[in-house]
Amino acid sequence: MTGTEQDRLNAAADAYHAATFNGDASGIDAAERGLDALDAQVALARGRLRHLRATAAGVDDPEELALFQRAEAGFQALGDTAGEAEAAFWIGCYHQVIQHDDDTAMPALQRSADLAHHARAGVIRSYALRHLGIHAHRKGRLDDAQAMLEESTSLRRDAGFDAGVAANLVGLAYIAIEDGRPFDAVDFLDEADTLSAGSGADAVTAQAAEARTRL
Repeated sequence: MTGTEQDRLNAAADAYHAATFNGDASGIDAAERGLDALDAQVALARGRLRHLRATAAGVDDPEELALFQRAEAGFQALGDTAGEAEAAFWIGCYHQVIQHDDDTAMPALQRSADLAHHARAGVIRSYALRHLGIHAHRKGRLDDAQAMLEESTSLRRDAGFDAGVAANLVGLAYIAIEDGRPFDAVDFLDEADTLSAGSGADAVTAQAAEARTRL
């Protein structure tokens, strides 16, 4: 448990004690807001774990979506725009990855990208742009897909998120291959290999190796 999480639990305990024994109920509202934030964070975390299990098993877990929706509502009520953006991304990811329903996923992913932009939450925006780019790639809109992945990659570089940069470079390599630019694809994959090796992202290393078979 992080310090912030423990602080919120401590604040709730302190508010209870102050109201019960000192007759001071002034801390109750703030303590409840802290617990609301904790509830939203836990719902988001549980939803991500369910997403991993569902992806590995190839099955739909409706509780995953319910958790992300609970998190989104919680963050929205708290005015936490970055948290709302992250929850919206996962709602879109659920529809795109688990349900294979891009039509339903796109509004949530675009909402995530917009909210993250306003919140200056670069890494969250990078995830939304990556998945918007995946959709554009599937639709054959290679220029749009490349632009979205390039912006996503730039945001990840700024954040020092090397594993995420490597994953995007693999995506850019696939676009380059389809666009008839094999030498660009090799450059992308070479950098992806370097970054994934340096960050221990073995799954991305495997993805880059798979992409090389398409050259």
